[in-house]
This record gives sequence, structure tokens and C-alpha cells, in this order.
Amino acid sequence: MNIKTVGVIGAGTMGNGIAQVFATSGFNVMLVDVDYESLERATLSIESSLQRLLKKEKISADEKSSALLKISTTTDLNILSEADFVIEAVVENFEVKARIFNQLDSLCKSDVVLASNTSSISLTRIAAQTNRPDKVIGMHFMNPVAVMQLVEIIRAMQTSDQTCQRVESVSRRLGKTPVVANDSPGFVSNRILIPMINEAIFALHEGVATAQAIDEIMKLGMNHPLGPLALADLIGLDICLSVLEVLQEGMGDPKFRPCPLLKKMVDANYLGRKTGEGFYQYH
Repeated sequence: MNIKTVGVIGAGTMGNGIAQVFATSGFNVMLVDVDYESLERATLSIESSLQRLLKKEKISADEKSSALLKISTTTDLNILSEADFVIEAVVENFEVKARIFNQLDSLCKSDVVLASNTSSISLTRIAAQTNRPDKVIGMHFMNPVAVMQLVEIIRAMQTSDQTCQRVESVSRRLGKTPVVANDSPGFVSNRILIPMINEAIFALHEGVATAQAIDEIMKLGMNHPLGPLALADLIGLDICLSVLEVLQEGMGDPKFRPCPLLKKMVDANYLGRKTGEGFYQYH
């Protein structure tokens, strides 16, 4: 199937980043969210990101204008009946994703692949909500989407070889490097990354060192470009907590127990960069 028009569901940080990379790669993009305010913020974010790329001479002025023209926004999910490929990037909640995939299954053409940007939720469970489980797959982008090269491709138990090959091909058209993993709690990236972040939060919680010291030690000692606490702020502390809960439930291992400090911060809505305060303050 020749993919020309892509539907992206969810206009948050990941959704608008995904919409941007598809548009800059020549695809027509239909960005869908439940309210116009989210779509307006997404449009401003995409414009700002493209302007930064223009200043760095990564794209031309014409490429910026072309990308913006290729993105349309709407609150009407029904428009995705016209899409050739769909990727969902909404909140990390199985019930929400299950409902969306059930709707997409009814709306979209029978040969359309339904991908999810989930960072931890079982693709096998999501696929089972549809009548096309062989065409359901994980397409886990890294944040920030425009910069990071990896797309973690997650095969559900039901995903066909053809679907996997098609998504790998789409990823390469975006200038990304696809790497395939099988469905498992947290997949590969977050199964390894999020427990490390959680351990850094425990170190802060127990007074072992300050946030700045913990991050500096990991940056200078382990050659990490960003410390684990600053990275948690970038990812979103609510996302970190959600992934840990999925890992704890899926693995049944106490080593994935979320740090109490992480839970408190999420309860306080100190979610990191997106709320202006996390382990650091952002103004």
C-alpha cells in the first residue's frame, strides 16, 4: 500500500513531534485531539521546533513552509477513514488506548496499519481489541522526536511479518533507525531506562546526594548526555510512574516498586518540564 496520508492521534509532546517528522518527510498529516486548545498548542510547538531547525540550517525556509502546510488539525476522529497509516500517541492508559483502537478498527480501511507510540503497555492486549490484530504494532519514538534517531518497533504476538516490514520501511522514510523488539512490559528501552531513573529518585529520596550531584555523577562518570533526574523531567514524571506500574504488574518483581518520592511528586502535579516544575524548575 502506498502511504501518503498519516493520521496521528494525540497532540501532546510526542504526538506533535511525530506529526512534525511525518510532515517534514513528505507525508500529509491529520493530527487529531479531543480539544482545540491542545491542537493550537501543538501547532505552535511544531512551528517553534521547525524554526529552531531552520536556524540551525537543518531545513530550508521552503521545507518549513511545506511541512506546516502538510499538517491539518481536527477534533473529528472520523476523518481518519481517509488515512493510509495511523499512529496513536495518547495518554499511557490501557482503557483509553483500547477504546481508540476499537474505534479505529471500525473507521479505517481494512489494510491500514494501526500503530501505537505506547512506552510500556502490551501491544498484544491492544491488538486484541481489533479485528485486524496482525496489523497492530508498536512504534515507540524517543523524545524529542525530531532529534532522536531510534524508533523501537514492538511486535505484538499477533503482528504479521508484513506489518513489521512495512513499519520498518516507514521509519526509514522518516530518517529514523528502526530496531525490533517483542512485546514485553516496558519493551527494551524502558525496561532498562526507567528502573535506573527510579533508583536515582531513591538516592535523592534517601538523602544520598542532591539532584544536581546525582545528575552530574551520571553525566561525567557514565558519559550520559543528560542526568537521570533531568531526563525524568523531560520524559514526564507521570509517564515514569506509569511505566514503573506496568513493569511492576507485568513482572511481579518488587525491584520495579516506584519510589515514594516519585508518587508524591506526581500527586503534586510536579511532572517536570511540561508543568514547569519537577526535580528542577523550568520557567
